[in-house]
Amino acid sequence: MASKPSLELDEAALIRAAQDGDHAAFEQLVRAYDQGVLRLAMNLLRSPEDAHDVYQEAFLRVYRNLHAFRFDCSFHTWLFRIVTNLCLDQMRKRKVRKEEPTVLATAEGPMDRMDAVPEERVDGDPQRYLFSGQLRRKIKEVLGELTPRERVVFELRHYQGLRLRKIGEVLGTSEEAAKNCLFRATQKMRAALGDFI
Repeated sequence: MASKPSLELDEAALIRAAQDGDHAAFEQLVRAYDQGVLRLAMNLLRSPEDAHDVYQEAFLRVYRNLHAFRFDCSFHTWLFRIVTNLCLDQMRKRKVRKEEPTVLATAEGPMDRMDAVPEERVDGDPQRYLFSGQLRRKIKEVLGELTPRERVVFELRHYQGLRLRKIGEVLGTSEEAAKNCLFRATQKMRAALGDFI
């Protein structure tokens, strides 16, 4: 069985080709990262429209600025830095213009729009299903109360699986600053989820 070439070598060659104007190489880079970028934007923004806007803007910025990429960090770090900065900007704009709430007032009382989305999988234990739904709603609520930076760090660590050093690189800060931010976010999460854990 032949050994597979290193992803970094292939990626570096793709980046250089794209820097030289090879559109097919750029398309390969987009395909390699498009799902991760969309997932990160969706998890941070919780809005398909905003996530798609960030997705498009991120790859547009990569296209426009790829010539300036100097391999000082990994392409993944550079790309995720662009995405997180765009998401942070979007979250700040929401706070300023008071984005439409996800909780609607109905005749039966307040209802979260996400609760109206049908659950596709059937769980065998109704009590566990109920608890899981309550926990999901509480986590979503607490994530919404974190500062934009805390939310980004929490997302990158717990949902994207990045290490603190990488998170620091993505945010353009130190590993220690990322660690402190994650600690604050985790403390807030623990305090809010006290009844669940």
